[in-house]
Amino acid sequence: MIPRMRTLALILLVTVTVTVTGASASAGEVAKPAMTNALPLWPAGVPGTIEDPTQLNHKRAGEIPTLTPYLVAGDTPTALIVVCPGGGYGMRAAHEGEPVARWLNSIGVSAAVLDYRVFPWRHPQPLNDAQRGLRLARSLAAQWKVDPKRIGILGFSAGGHLAGSAACFHDAGDAAASDVVARASCRPDVAILCYPVITFGDQRHNGSMEALLGKQPDPELRRKLSLELSVTAANPPTFLWHTADDKAVPVANAQLFADALTNAKVRVALHIFPEGRHGLGLAESHPTVRQWTTLCAQWLKEVGFR
Repeated sequence: MIPRMRTLALILLVTVTVTVTGASASAGEVAKPAMTNALPLWPAGVPGTIEDPTQLNHKRAGEIPTLTPYLVAGDTPTALIVVCPGGGYGMRAAHEGEPVARWLNSIGVSAAVLDYRVFPWRHPQPLNDAQRGLRLARSLAAQWKVDPKRIGILGFSAGGHLAGSAACFHDAGDAAASDVVARASCRPDVAILCYPVITFGDQRHNGSMEALLGKQPDPELRRKLSLELSVTAANPPTFLWHTADDKAVPVANAQLFADALTNAKVRVALHIFPEGRHGLGLAESHPTVRQWTTLCAQWLKEVGFR
C-alpha cells in the first residue's frame, strides 16, 4: 500500500507506464458554445424507479438526466471527456461542471457535462447514466468531430466515485440492439478522479454511501462499490489528485485506488497536495492546488488525449 505521508510538504506522484496512442489536438482553439438544449440521455423514457415511495415528491425526483456538449472547433477530431460534478450523490456542484468543460476546451479537449441522477435515485441509476453518457458521446463522435477511441471521464468527489465506477464496470455495447446508442462501448479510455470518494469501508464518506445505497446497504453491494476492490487490468489509465488534509473525504480514498491500479499494472498518476479544503474544483484561487490542471494537461498529452 502507498504509505501515509509523514510530511505535508510534498506533492506525491506515482506513475506506472502503459502506452496509449492517439492523434494530438492543438490547444487554444475557440470552443463552440454548449448546445442550447442539453441532450436527454434516455429520450425514450428514463429507466428505473425510485425505491422509496415517500420520496416521489422529492425536488430531484423528476429530473431528466442529460449530457451537455462543449466542443472544440476545428476539422481534426479531438478527444472528449465526460465531466461528472460532485455533490455527495445528493446534488451536482455547478463549479465542477461547465467551468471544467471550458478548461478542457482551453487545452484542446472537447467535453460534455453529465447531469446524472442523484438522491432520491439510488444505485444503479447514477452508474446507468454515466455509462449511457459515454455511449451517447461515442455514438455521436462523427457528428461532434471527436475520436471515438479517445472518450474519457472526469469526476469530483462523489462524481469521482461515479467516474471511477464507470472505469471499473463497463462493456463493449450490445451489437444487436435496435438503439444505436446501446451498441456503443461504455468503457472510458481514461479516467480523471479529483478528491474522489472511492471506498465504502473505514475511510468512507458516509453521506455519499447512504445517498447511493441507503442507510443499511447490502454488504456485497457495499463491497463491490468500494472501488479499490473492483479494479482489474481492464481499468483505463487514471489520473488522481487529492489534498492531504481533506476533512470530508480522506486522502486514503485516492491512495487505495492508486494502490489497486498499481497492483493491476494499470497506468496511474497520483498527486497529493499538502493542504486544501474539499471541493476546490479547478482551485484557481489556491496557489498550490491549482497546479493540478497543468499536471493533468501534461498527463493527457502523455496518454495521447492532446
